[in-house]
Amino acid sequence: MSAYALGIDIGTTAVKVILLSEDAIVYQTSAEHHLLSPRHGWAEEDPRQWWSNAAKAVRETLAAVPDARDGIRAIGVSGMVPAIVLLDERGEPLRNSIQQNDARAVREIEEVKGALPQAELFAATGGFTNQQHVLPRLLWVKRNEPDVWSRIHAVMGSYDYVNYKLTGRKSLEMNWAVESGMFDIRSRKWLPETFSGFGLAPQWLPEVFESGDIVGEVGAEAAAETGLKAGIPVIAGSADHVASTLAAGIVEPGELLIKFGGAGDILYCTDEIRPVPELFFDYHVCPGSYLLNGCMASSGSLVKWYAKEFLQDESPDLFARLDRDAQRVAPGSDGLIILPYFLGEKTPIFDPEARGVMFGLSLAHKREHIFRAILESVIYGFRHHIEIIREKGFEPTAIRATNGGAKSRFWCQIAADALNADIRSYPSHPGSALGVAFLAGKTTGVYRSWEQIAGFLTEYRDFRPRKDDAAIYDKSYAIYRKLYEQLKPSFRQVNGLYG
Repeated sequence: MSAYALGIDIGTTAVKVILLSEDAIVYQTSAEHHLLSPRHGWAEEDPRQWWSNAAKAVRETLAAVPDARDGIRAIGVSGMVPAIVLLDERGEPLRNSIQQNDARAVREIEEVKGALPQAELFAATGGFTNQQHVLPRLLWVKRNEPDVWSRIHAVMGSYDYVNYKLTGRKSLEMNWAVESGMFDIRSRKWLPETFSGFGLAPQWLPEVFESGDIVGEVGAEAAAETGLKAGIPVIAGSADHVASTLAAGIVEPGELLIKFGGAGDILYCTDEIRPVPELFFDYHVCPGSYLLNGCMASSGSLVKWYAKEFLQDESPDLFARLDRDAQRVAPGSDGLIILPYFLGEKTPIFDPEARGVMFGLSLAHKREHIFRAILESVIYGFRHHIEIIREKGFEPTAIRATNGGAKSRFWCQIAADALNADIRSYPSHPGSALGVAFLAGKTTGVYRSWEQIAGFLTEYRDFRPRKDDAAIYDKSYAIYRKLYEQLKPSFRQVNGLYG
């Protein structure tokens, strides 16, 4: 009988499930759920729906591959981080989750910044207080939902909650703790001052485990709901972006991933705990490795916004046609340069007041110029991150590209030219579910080495930089960098107009 590993990914809009054998992807499926935004700046989801979708997708998988029920050796779950799930004493969610991109805790962020010396916080946690941190969002609950606050029995993340439903055991995975802003990344302990000064109870936080540690086994109740056999080991799992990094074959120091998703991610593998102020920091799932993590607020979402709001075209071949038309435009889009800060910006500038800009427009520009300039702007954002990484003494040795934009040969060639580097793209990359399934299999002996992940990445395309185009992009990128610095005071003024 074949040995299998099962991966479950709790995504923003769907739960994805993947089944791996020793050397192949056997089955994939998904079940959609909803991102909820009941008020401006809020981002919530229903944890119960995550679990019902996971159970549904697992049942479908077992029905499609009947011998998997007896052959699954381990289960791994990945998900958005650091989402916040609050449980009562019965283990039931007290409210919807508060997602990592939720922006409600503005007042609380300033409160934490004033109470915790930021230089010391960075030295301990690898980051400064920001909207992704757990503490400000918990303080928002304390201030605005006292009834919920009084009944909190446990705090955990998205994939930790699904692990709890599978095993009946509460746990936290390491990168939820790292990205909480409350955890010392060297001593691997919670910071006492983040509890004592704000009224949090340390017992709310379950034990923290390494990504590949086994935290429990599938229990009888979960087995009945999913069709799984009771007793299958369940690992602590992984933050989704970290699992995606493994799934792209990033296992050696120096390897770098650019993700063309709705947001843009940049992940650089290193063997040093050496955080960078302009970036986030994570543990890799590979022991002894770490990730410098950049996140651009908009990437593919900017492309979709342009298509919806300006072109009002939902044709299935729209982006293929836009690629074709934009290829007739010269690199640098005939002097049109876009700043992609349409949702403000996270790394590397950490400026929520930054705005999107189209600079250099003339009556000679057409829609294909704007489209090409949008694609170029995202790559300029990637380049900015890579320059930061190099300035800190790190050197990328290989660059890989995944997610939706990696399907576009045109966009990947722009990346090779504007970054002046070889790019390998994976146009059909399965994402986080593959990474966390492989991790579960590695923990239980289905896979012997980290390098075996490459066996699942059989479809790829290689792109090499073109010298003349790279030279044009060097000049355009220099203007891109200057534009933000020149416009920063104006961004402050514009946002001041609206309170």
